[in-house]
Amino acid sequence: MNRNNFHRLGVIEPIQRALSAVNINDPTPVQSEAIPLVLGGRDVVGRAQTGSGKTAAYALPMLQNLLKTQTSPVRGSTRALVLTPTRELAEQVAGCFSLFGRHLNLRVAAVYGGVRRNQQINVLAKGIDILVATPGRLLDLMEDRKILLARAEILVLDEADRMLDMGFIPDIKNIIAALPAQRQTLLFSATLSPPILELAESFLQHPRHVEIASRTQEDPQIEQKVLFVKRDKKHALLLQLLSDRAKNRVLIFTRTKHEANNLSRHLALNRVKTGVLHSDKTQGDRKRALQRFHAGHIRVLVATDIAARGIDVENIDHVINYELPLEPELYIHRIGRTARAGRQGTALSFCDASEVRYLRQIEKVCKTPLPVWKNQPFHAPGVAEGNRSFSGKTFKGNRKSGRPYNKDKGRNSGWNSTKSKNRVPHAHARNS
Repeated sequence: MNRNNFHRLGVIEPIQRALSAVNINDPTPVQSEAIPLVLGGRDVVGRAQTGSGKTAAYALPMLQNLLKTQTSPVRGSTRALVLTPTRELAEQVAGCFSLFGRHLNLRVAAVYGGVRRNQQINVLAKGIDILVATPGRLLDLMEDRKILLARAEILVLDEADRMLDMGFIPDIKNIIAALPAQRQTLLFSATLSPPILELAESFLQHPRHVEIASRTQEDPQIEQKVLFVKRDKKHALLLQLLSDRAKNRVLIFTRTKHEANNLSRHLALNRVKTGVLHSDKTQGDRKRALQRFHAGHIRVLVATDIAARGIDVENIDHVINYELPLEPELYIHRIGRTARAGRQGTALSFCDASEVRYLRQIEKVCKTPLPVWKNQPFHAPGVAEGNRSFSGKTFKGNRKSGRPYNKDKGRNSGWNSTKSKNRVPHAHARNS
C-alpha cells in the first residue's frame, strides 16, 4: 500500500516513507511537474514562488537517480553538486537531502565560508554523494585540491537568479569549467529574468521549463500593503506596529548592514526582543539568531537580503520592509518568507519619498499597485499624493514624483555592458 501520493510521480518507497514521516503526502504543483523530468534525466529550469517546495522538486528525484546508478563516490570527489548563494540556504538544503534520503545511505555534506575548513576537508576526503556549497568556499577548496568535480553527474543552481547575478558569474563559470560536459543541470528560483535565462541557456542542454505562477498582489495568502511615511518617522511607525502583540513572529528587512544594526539597537532600547542577521555577523552569530527566532525566544529578526532566500522559519506572520529593496525581484523573495506551506501572512512595506521609484518597479513586476494603508498614525499624504500612477505597462510621473528607475542611466544591471563584464565579484561571493 502506498504511503502517499508521490508514488504517482515515480518516487520510490523509501523516499515516500521519509516524506510521510514529516507529514508530506501530496506533491505541490512544481514538484508534480519537475520530478518526472528530473527522474528522466532532463535539464530543467524551474520557476515557482517561495515556499512552493522547489527544494524537494529537485532533491527527491536526485536522490533516486543517484541511488539507481549504485556507484560509490571516489575519495575527494562528489557525485552531485548543489550551489546556493548563502550559508543559511546551504545548511537548509543539505538538511532537506538528509531528511528525504534518510533510508538511502547516501552521503550529504555542506561547505560554506565563515567557519574553519578542517572539518569540511575531512568530510570531503571520504567522498560525497551530494555536496551543497556556496561558491566562495567551494572555489577555495578546489584551488587547494581538496575537492574534485570531474565525476559529478548533476549540477543544481538553487536561487539561480542570484547565483548568476553579477557578483557570482566569474565564480560560477570557473566551477562549471571543472564539471564534466556530460551532466544533468537544474536551475530553480522564484524569479528568473530574461538576461539570466539567456545566460543559463549557454550551459544547459535542451532544458525543459517548469513555471508556476509567482506571488503577486492577487495571492490571497499574503496580505500586502504599502505605508507612506516620512523617513524620520519610520522608527515610530515600526514601534507602533510592534506594540500589537498579535504580531508574534516578525521578519524586518533593511537594505544595508548598517541600518540593520541601528534598527536592532533602537528596538532593543525600546524593550523589543530582537536579533540581527547580515553578512558581517560570524556564522555562529547568524545560526544563533536564526535558532532563537525559530524557537520563539525573540519575536523580531532584523535582516538584510541574505535572509530573503536562505531562511525557512515556520509561522512568520509578518514581513516588514523597513526599506524597499533596490531590485524589485527581491520584494517577491522577501514577502515569500511569510505565508509558507499554505498559511496566511502579511507583508507591510514602508515607503518614504526617496523610495517611490523602487515602489514603482515592484508594482510593475507584480503587475498591480499595492494597496495603501492610510489609516495609520504616520501616514504621509505628501509622499503618496501625486506619486502614484500605474497604467499596466508603464508608470507615469516626473522626476520629483518618482519617475521609474532607469537602469541604463542608474545602477548598472545590464549583461552586455563593459562594467558588468569587468565587475569585481561581491565580497560575499568569496566569503559566503
